Amino acid sequence: MNKELIVRSGSSDVDFALLKDGKLIELHKEEDSSDFAVGDIMLAKIRKPVSGLNAAFVNVGYEKDAFLHYHDLGPKLPSLLKFIKRVSTGKLKDFSLKDFPFEEDIDKNGSIINVLKSNQSILVQIVKEPISTKGPRISSELSIAGRYLVLVPFSDRISVSQKIESKEEKDRLKRLVQSIRPKGFGVIVRTVAEGKKVAELDKDLHNLYNRWIAMCKKIHKAGHPSKVLSELNRAASILRDVFNDSFTGIYVDDETLYYQIKDYVHEIAPEKESIVKLHDARNPIFEKYGIERQIKTSFGKTVSMSKGAYLVIEHTEALHVIDVNSGNRSNKAKSQEETALEVNLIAASEIARQLRLRDMGGIIVVDFIDMTRQENRKKLYDHFREEMKEDRAKHKILPPSKFGLIQITRQRVRPEMNIKTREDNPNGGGEIEAPILIIDKISADLEKIIQSKSFKNGVVLNVHPFIAAYLTKGFPSIRSKWFLEHKKWVKILPRDAYTYLEYRFIDKKGTILS
Repeated sequence: MNKELIVRSGSSDVDFALLKDGKLIELHKEEDSSDFAVGDIMLAKIRKPVSGLNAAFVNVGYEKDAFLHYHDLGPKLPSLLKFIKRVSTGKLKDFSLKDFPFEEDIDKNGSIINVLKSNQSILVQIVKEPISTKGPRISSELSIAGRYLVLVPFSDRISVSQKIESKEEKDRLKRLVQSIRPKGFGVIVRTVAEGKKVAELDKDLHNLYNRWIAMCKKIHKAGHPSKVLSELNRAASILRDVFNDSFTGIYVDDETLYYQIKDYVHEIAPEKESIVKLHDARNPIFEKYGIERQIKTSFGKTVSMSKGAYLVIEHTEALHVIDVNSGNRSNKAKSQEETALEVNLIAASEIARQLRLRDMGGIIVVDFIDMTRQENRKKLYDHFREEMKEDRAKHKILPPSKFGLIQITRQRVRPEMNIKTREDNPNGGGEIEAPILIIDKISADLEKIIQSKSFKNGVVLNVHPFIAAYLTKGFPSIRSKWFLEHKKWVKILPRDAYTYLEYRFIDKKGTILS
């Protein structure tokens, strides 16, 4: 398995495309104007606690107040509030917490009006960016994430990622972290810490501790509201969360960004520094790696899959609905049940990719093709769960219902990636599918025709002259590739009367095939 990160820099934003074996699985955009990124820590002011909601509205500088629920306060809230007050007034200059006296924890079933007051200063962390008409979701249970560890101030707890299955390894990591943990701080051990030595963990912990100290130094002079700790830029945070030994290349088209990423990789994995490369060719970086085409084919309402199958993805206010369709497929002597299972397994892999790619969240309902055998339904469910393992967002998958529906809940912390794939009709009137998709559609129709074996007199394709030239010129041409794949020669006839996206398959007798 090869993983590549392609970074495209624009005038006001940076796009990050994560490829797995050449296939686009994640797409992120970092804009200069993003003032509320997940992980940012803000010095804010309580606007108003509301007992009926058991929550408070907090002014973090966004047009709408952020929402802070009682359950997001964290048990150490009194200690945090006391710390902020003493640091803000200049009475506390030692930010290490080693001699800081902790207050008693709050009651986990208490009321917000008993612990927070209007106009009170508080440190909060963005846990969900502003989405649609809602302000950011925040928490006062602070944490600073690193490569291997997460530092949690005002705590003494050490916890290890559940994804590390070996009990011996969990115990080893707990012992190591306990020996290097600064007093007054808890630590969460991330999955990528598995097998790491104490020196690597200590270096990561030291960096996180320094970020905490640097943040505390800002509090004394900071206004309300203001950002006192920024999450790493998106390039660094993506590398921190997804980078591993399977990465074979990181390609960047901007020199400044190239050196930033190279320095960061040198810091976290010096042996992998050589895979960071500067793209300086004339060909745009997203074109070279086929990302533009994949974006056009992956973000529409209909998503094509192999062997003629396709998905239809609908978005509603309450949930997302995904319908799996087999298309005009040849069964090749397989039973309907086997065909349904084959299409469903292909669809499960594509749906797992789509959820990450679009960052779809909330409730997702998938209507797979009905299967009668229980073992096939279990095989589909297990395969889907396996495909979703690499998804970093918290999610839960329910087994198929009696109607063949699989329900998923998936955490969403950023606005959903929504890319317009349709374009203005050059002939006037409404919108059309992106022209880049026309070759894919023609190839899919040709495959259906050949599989159906409904013709006996050869295949002729009538298309606009520009498309005809694109299909026949160069070596190997697209028509040559069709011949190698299907062992059928397709005669291509340019038609001046056709519009750019118009095409028709006929046989040599003139019978229309598609």
